[in-house]
Amino acid sequence: MKEPMSIWKLLSHILRYVRPYRWLVVVTLALTLIGSLLAQVNAIVLDRSVDAINVLDQQPSLMWSSAVRILTIISAVLLGKELLATVVNFFRRYYGERMRILVSRDLSLQVVRHILTFRMAFYTTSGNEAGRLQSRIDKGVTSVSRAVNSLFIDILPLFSSAVLALILMFAANFYVGLVALCIVPIYFYVTYIQAERMRAGRRGIFQGQQAVSQSILNIIESITVIKSFNREQIESGRQATIQDAVTDLQLSTRKQSYFFTGLKGFLEQIGTVLVIILTAYLVLIDYPGMTIGKIMYHVMLFANVSAPIRQLHRIYDDLNDALIYSEGLFELMEGEEDVENTGNHHPDHVTGCFELQHVDFTYPNGVKALHDVSMRIEPGKITALVGMSGAGKSTVVNLLDKFYHTDSGTITLDGTPLDQWDTRWLREHVGLVMQKNHIFDGTIEENIRYGNPQATHDDVVQAARQAFLYDQVMQLPDGFESSALRLSGGQQQRIAIARMFIKNPAVIILDEPTASLDAIATEQIKSSIDAIKRGRTVIIISHNIGQIVDADQIYVLEQGRVVQSGTPEDVYREGGRYKEIFDASARSMNADKIASVMEH
Repeated sequence: MKEPMSIWKLLSHILRYVRPYRWLVVVTLALTLIGSLLAQVNAIVLDRSVDAINVLDQQPSLMWSSAVRILTIISAVLLGKELLATVVNFFRRYYGERMRILVSRDLSLQVVRHILTFRMAFYTTSGNEAGRLQSRIDKGVTSVSRAVNSLFIDILPLFSSAVLALILMFAANFYVGLVALCIVPIYFYVTYIQAERMRAGRRGIFQGQQAVSQSILNIIESITVIKSFNREQIESGRQATIQDAVTDLQLSTRKQSYFFTGLKGFLEQIGTVLVIILTAYLVLIDYPGMTIGKIMYHVMLFANVSAPIRQLHRIYDDLNDALIYSEGLFELMEGEEDVENTGNHHPDHVTGCFELQHVDFTYPNGVKALHDVSMRIEPGKITALVGMSGAGKSTVVNLLDKFYHTDSGTITLDGTPLDQWDTRWLREHVGLVMQKNHIFDGTIEENIRYGNPQATHDDVVQAARQAFLYDQVMQLPDGFESSALRLSGGQQQRIAIARMFIKNPAVIILDEPTASLDAIATEQIKSSIDAIKRGRTVIIISHNIGQIVDADQIYVLEQGRVVQSGTPEDVYREGGRYKEIFDASARSMNADKIASVMEH
């Protein structure tokens, strides 16, 4: 089991991101010291003022000139101090907040950059679903930035003020200072017990919030299915169950928090009462240096000592949240085991000759998808992967594009093991069109140019023409500047195909590229795909027999094994699984009736 995050570990992590802004730290600390000194002015002024006024009050007649002078000095000092403190606190908070915002930005950028380097297996591992990842990142960055705020904006001013106040109390009277000092460790011990008892609850709340985020995301993604089956009540009930569990944990945690907060407030009041009693006693017995002014002096100084105590429960809550939430964040940011492996092989030319030898593969969830698969994909030819759903066709494609790594066996491209290929270089020379392609929130032109960021507008237009998308785009009010999310599913599929045209790769992988298109669109896209196939290595997965029969070579997969291979005609004559799929596809299309209608 991984060791939980500690305060010192958290500080070491935070300091790495604070270090680039150390000038802000220096400025903030300097302003903090000035603010701490100013915080003691009220107690010193009150001490001197009470004693001075007490002396005047004991005179036979009131000396108004002296009284006015004392009041003028008090007012000038206090107002001047408040004005200076306002300026100091403004810049201290501004620079501290600036540092927090910059650190938060760096954390967010770093975690995004890092997870982009992760291999595909990371994203398909249980616990790394989109909603859970988003929650880990959001909660982690927010809690760590709050910790930065607490450390450099809240804790340091409070504790520096408390230390100075304690020094002044000891300087005035050792015994009073000792009483104030004795209360502090008791309070800190109670706070420590509180944190230890609440840690498990906080971790449970965090995990519950991740489950809530994932559940809401699942509802949004499945809203069409939910509504079509009238299952709103069922989904609402599932969400209520998850929310109730989180709510119970939150209430239990808050109950403990309020109990300890009350206990710590009681300890603080005990300290104040003891300071008042001891100081008053020393005044009554005429202890050297103890005057009536010292009563107010020590009470106000103890208020500065107890200020961090009053604030500590809130700050400690923030730090404990950071301890819990930062575990997942820094695990993402510093985990190297999930980083995608890459080689350094990047030749000038890619022919696209893939060869798989005795390949086994198991997904992170434990499902074994391929068993002893061997096949050769000839360069410049069309190879079709055929089989029922779940046979392992898409898994082969995922391995060829280095989304995953084999359990055993080898895969080579142009005679070089795939592990030795530079991953970025490999993917620059492979065009992949999936059955369901992601469309980004942006314009149509931006989505097409995603295939080649250096492409010009003319290149984008040409790719749209090749994908038979141009005419439909030009009918939109904003043309290529229209939002791509407004397009239909078939039009979005054409964008994915246009990306392939603009990328112009040496190897093309087509995984059901026309699955969401109508018959006319399928025919148009097929013509475009036929054009781009020439002189390239093409790997196609399709249930459309019209695309399969064009292949030079087919491999038939069943339950993760290659059961047939050869030309479409030869394999069909063999009978077996391919003949069953071919004949079933023909029957599903009513091929006999279609032929009869065409004859008439």
